Amino acid sequence: MIRPESKDKPDAPAAWQPEIIAFCCNYCAYAAADLAGARRMQYPPNIRVIHLPCTGKLAMEYVLEAFEKGIDGILVAGCLEGGCHFQEGNLRARKRTDKVRAMLDEIGIDGRRLLMVNLSAAMAPTFVERVNEIVNTVRSLGPNPLKAADSRAKCARESAHEGAVSE
Repeated sequence: MIRPESKDKPDAPAAWQPEIIAFCCNYCAYAAADLAGARRMQYPPNIRVIHLPCTGKLAMEYVLEAFEKGIDGILVAGCLEGGCHFQEGNLRARKRTDKVRAMLDEIGIDGRRLLMVNLSAAMAPTFVERVNEIVNTVRSLGPNPLKAADSRAKCARESAHEGAVSE
């Protein structure tokens, strides 16, 4: 069945929203995120929580790969300093995130896109505040520059492919 074209104007494209990953440790940060959900506390829906046994186990290669694949911001949330269930995992994560933040500044991505916070399981309001903080920071920075570069490269590949097909 052929449907007549709608005379309504198409909806304006939605405003850009940053894509953010939150790497949360099992014992504290993930529990705080869970408590925020149980209390029906509101935070932006464009954040994806990834459950880790400990932030000390987060390889910084994964953080860099996420940025390379176009993620706009990353929140690393671990136990309170001195309260890590794996002794010093959160301290190792802090050192790693500081190094990666400096690296991001060097390569022009802006280290403010990576935030490390320390929470206890009862700190649901603080979890929500930190999520809002990273979302607002990344929103003010705009899309990940690597995402734009990836889109341009993809368009160039598609154009080259179309040219090769038409010959």
